[in-house]
Amino acid sequence: MTTFVQLHLLTFVPPANLNRDDTGAPKSAIVGGETRLRLSSQSLKRAWRTSDVFAEKLAGHLGSRTQRFGEEIVERLVAEGIDEASAIAATRRVIVAFGKPKGDKDDKPTRTEQLAFLSEEEKAEAVALALAIARGETIEDKTIAARVLKRADTAADIAMFGRMFADHPDFNREAAVQVAHAFTTHRVEIEDDFYTAVDDLNRREENVGAGFVGEAGFGSGVFYLYVCVDTDLLTSNLGGDVALARAAVAALVEASATVAPNGKQASFASRLRASHVVVEKGSDQPRTLAAAFAQGVPPRDPNGLLAASSKRLVDLRAGFAAAYGAGDTEAVEMRVDDPGTRSLADLVAFATDFGA
Repeated sequence: MTTFVQLHLLTFVPPANLNRDDTGAPKSAIVGGETRLRLSSQSLKRAWRTSDVFAEKLAGHLGSRTQRFGEEIVERLVAEGIDEASAIAATRRVIVAFGKPKGDKDDKPTRTEQLAFLSEEEKAEAVALALAIARGETIEDKTIAARVLKRADTAADIAMFGRMFADHPDFNREAAVQVAHAFTTHRVEIEDDFYTAVDDLNRREENVGAGFVGEAGFGSGVFYLYVCVDTDLLTSNLGGDVALARAAVAALVEASATVAPNGKQASFASRLRASHVVVEKGSDQPRTLAAAFAQGVPPRDPNGLLAASSKRLVDLRAGFAAAYGAGDTEAVEMRVDDPGTRSLADLVAFATDFGA
């Protein structure tokens, strides 16, 4: 039976603009008929993938999402003594495995039209193949994708978050980690920050005003985040490497509690830590606890937004267990306001105890 690891996190965000929409305002969503602040799943995954946590815990096992790897191939070939024209021609043949190359008359002819999520092994294979082509080895175009791309590899972030190649679907990776959009547990009013910048060399002879004026939206609140990990699929995506799958889950648990998108960080210094985390593990059908906040927590709840949100989370989890049965799913909980609960290290140890 499949083992699922589910994460439920409540995190207080002070005034900030971590994840902006097309107008520059904090992203939002209508939940329960009320406006809530939102952090997109894409922004969360990007923040985690590029975090120091992932870099440290998954060193050597991270992929790259890029359109530009062809440029690196050309540089590597030129360094091997291949003339630039031949290097570009060989590279354009190889990068078809990743996506459609830009036109040969384009000023960036070794970039692909699409972003490709590539492991270090695949990148090394692409360089080797391009070098062989440039040196005159006969290689059929129809074999290139199969020689470069892998169905399973050691790129933990690809295994977790998946990838898609429209032209080579055999090498797609189904995401083993599902990440919901985080949203506030209560109604939020998005505010505007009108700010100015003063010209330090202005002697006030011509202009006594500011050198620049601007406006930026921001908001604050308690965010609920849900993450679900299919540990069997994760292990399969990694070619059966249980140890690496466990390392990936360890990095995910720590990053989800300590890393957030960093939009406008210099302006708001909104360095975050989750205040309440519940980790569940078992074979029961996964389910979010977002329904706890379908009706927003009243902004003036006498217990405070964070405590009231925690109570709703715990109560709904208990309600689901009573209604549907407890099943075989176990849980551990960390609350910073209760030293009697577990630590982050305990959560990581619990979440990573799966597989053979």
